[in-house]
Amino acid sequence: MNRQAQAAVMFLLGGALLHAGTTDLYLRYVKSGLRPLVLAAGVVLIAAALATVWYERKRAAGRGGHPEPRVAWLLVLPVLALILIAPPALGSYSAVRTGTALQPPYGLDPLPATNPVRLSVVDYASRAAYTHSLRGRTVRVTGFLALDAHGTPYLVRMALNCCAADAQPVKIGLTGQLPPVLRPDAWMEVTGVYAPRVTRDPVNNGVIPYLRVTSARPVATPADPYDETWNK
Repeated sequence: MNRQAQAAVMFLLGGALLHAGTTDLYLRYVKSGLRPLVLAAGVVLIAAALATVWYERKRAAGRGGHPEPRVAWLLVLPVLALILIAPPALGSYSAVRTGTALQPPYGLDPLPATNPVRLSVVDYASRAAYTHSLRGRTVRVTGFLALDAHGTPYLVRMALNCCAADAQPVKIGLTGQLPPVLRPDAWMEVTGVYAPRVTRDPVNNGVIPYLRVTSARPVATPADPYDETWNK
């Protein structure tokens, strides 16, 4: 691969990182707190690309230059694909094939006095599985639907520590007044009450608590599809 092609790839990668970092696209790859690093990496790559072009032109002028193999420019195509085709966030396919990542919480903040109380999937699952703090409370939780091999519906959010590569599902079993049609990967806002029922994830035997649904409505996919609750 010649230096010009290397510079082009670096420039395009840098531009892709800047584009992702200045929009919500980067949230498909890493957690929200890493935006400054994504932007910094984009700036460094673009600067390195420009420096490479300047150095090569100066060197070529000094030695008269010679043609480089053009086939090396084909390596730019995967970079263009990365820029033009944004991958979807992990969804139900990954969720039903990966065991729940729910773990006993180290500590939980007091619940607000509002009713219904809005909770993340991780927060509801932690409280429902390991505490009694949700008894008598109405909650509102947002996540995407996943159906296991038996058609059991779950409300899921993929929780991550750093990036999408380490994302793992946290699942809430749903019972009660469910919509007549359940479509995997559809995002829903579910209102309901604590259900004193837990089951075991068939993948890793992890705990899956339940929520008794009183109402549900479809919602748009959030800008940040991942749950970072346990990073806060």
